[in-house]
Amino acid sequence: MNPLLSSLQPYPFERLRGLTKGVQGNPALSPISLGIGEPKHPTPDFIKQALTDSLDGLASYPATAGEPALREACAAWVQRRYGLSLDAATQILPVNGSREALFALAQVVIDPTMHREAGGPTVVSPNPFYQIYEGAALLSGARVVYANSDPARNFAADWGAIPESTWATTQLLFVCSPGNPTGAVMPLDEWRKLFELSDRHGFVIASDECYSEIYFREGADAAPLGGLQAAAQLGRSDFRNLIMLTSLSKRSNVPGMRSGFVAGDAALIKAFLLYRTYHGSAMGPAIQRASVAAWNDEAHVVENRALYREKFERVTPVLADVMDVALPDAGFYLWAAVPERFAPQAAAAGLSLDEWFTRELLAQYNVAVLPGSYLAREAQGVNPGSGRVRMALVAGVDECVEAAQRIRSFIQAAA
Repeated sequence: MNPLLSSLQPYPFERLRGLTKGVQGNPALSPISLGIGEPKHPTPDFIKQALTDSLDGLASYPATAGEPALREACAAWVQRRYGLSLDAATQILPVNGSREALFALAQVVIDPTMHREAGGPTVVSPNPFYQIYEGAALLSGARVVYANSDPARNFAADWGAIPESTWATTQLLFVCSPGNPTGAVMPLDEWRKLFELSDRHGFVIASDECYSEIYFREGADAAPLGGLQAAAQLGRSDFRNLIMLTSLSKRSNVPGMRSGFVAGDAALIKAFLLYRTYHGSAMGPAIQRASVAAWNDEAHVVENRALYREKFERVTPVLADVMDVALPDAGFYLWAAVPERFAPQAAAAGLSLDEWFTRELLAQYNVAVLPGSYLAREAQGVNPGSGRVRMALVAGVDECVEAAQRIRSFIQAAA
């Protein structure tokens, strides 16, 4: 067995199942899940039609690099969304969803033979974070250093708290903007600092942007800034040491298709393609053709975004006067603080504040949320997810509003 497997920690939902084992949700209320970030809006009919119309392709082995039509559709979307002209042949690579690509990229980038005198190579991750970052780093033979989010700065990761000696051994930096679970979007000045660090120390930046199309504000600058877009604005037209990863799952409500793409530094894309050729990660022909249809259409994305906007507009005010929660920059999560007055009950139950809130909310009101501490690690003496819960507003509008009203009732009744 690979000994590095023993370094992996239980996935958040495995821990959640352990926390709620034996808890019977209030049978008088229908269950509502805000725990898992899985889109629940209907998949657009034209995508399903494109998929079924392409089943003749099942008799062919797909190319790892993807069909030219798919790469060109991805490049055209990047042009429309960010105003960037990419070479579809050398700067774009289709992948089976961003999760698979995030993991595989670390295996390409990390050289475990380097920096042995300092404990090996380093991967820097935001904290809280998507747990694939950590697993990818550990199984590549690297150690992980966490940059805590700062509530005083809209939950921005405190990259400045990472010492220069750590950056010197860093080979890969994971960035998530809009963030999971905080929804924070990185501004241009923050990108500038990270690019300067990357130039100085030579590490790769992996920009996870799978929530980029779910945002709430109107106007020319409403859409979140992307990593490639930031690089271009700063004169880095070669996208040196930068890879952007995106997906159709949230944008188009097709998580079961497992379809996305990576884009950026052509040298990194070339190495990634080589790895994937051996890894056997080619996207199926029918999925590719349905993906072309999805990337080429924007109307369904606008409708999807409007649904999320309505949910946040209706849910946030219901909760805002009973707990510390606010509209995020983007994404479909609310990152809410549990009222501190429940700390004695949590301590008496032998649980953290966010664990107690999660378990009691399920038992009394049949609403599932996720403890924030399960999405983070203790770093610099604190767990930045402690005392918070993540609520995924993925269910229908009425269900989300009903869940918010139950959470409000729970907090008021337990006061």
